Amino acid sequence: MNFDFITIEYVVVAMAGMILYLLYYVFTKDSQYHKNIHSVASVVEELNRDIYYLKKKVVDTQQSIQENSQRMNDEEIYQEIERSVYDMIQPLSLGLKRMQEDVQAIDAQIDARISSVESGVKQISIPSSIHGNDDEKILSLYKQGISLDTISRELHISKPEVEFVLKINKIK
Repeated sequence: MNFDFITIEYVVVAMAGMILYLLYYVFTKDSQYHKNIHSVASVVEELNRDIYYLKKKVVDTQQSIQENSQRMNDEEIYQEIERSVYDMIQPLSLGLKRMQEDVQAIDAQIDARISSVESGVKQISIPSSIHGNDDEKILSLYKQGISLDTISRELHISKPEVEFVLKINKIK
């Protein structure tokens, strides 16, 4: 019987331990919930304060609009809008004008460079053909009405070379 009494004591002690653990668990969870509820309450309070200030600003803005609309007629409102739009567009317009001027300056520079390259190409000496006076012969034969194929065969030069001489001298 003594053995049964010891087992019951152990069971009672174990149950008391479990009850203490459950009380500790409930107490810690309660404190966590209390902290969470407190933080939520402070956030709600802050949001209510912000809503109050926003409502107050809306009411003030509505009153200001009503006062301004009573003071301004349609023409004044139109002029105010026009001024606002002009103030917003003015910097864009100035930027576009500067960009257009830059593009024109670049275009002028490109034209000058092209002219410079063209004059440089004209100054490059074109190698003379095998016979020294071929250019003059080509020009005179072409002016006489002789075909390009015939000129190239008679002077023993290629047809593209004949065409090149005519283009350089601005005949063809």
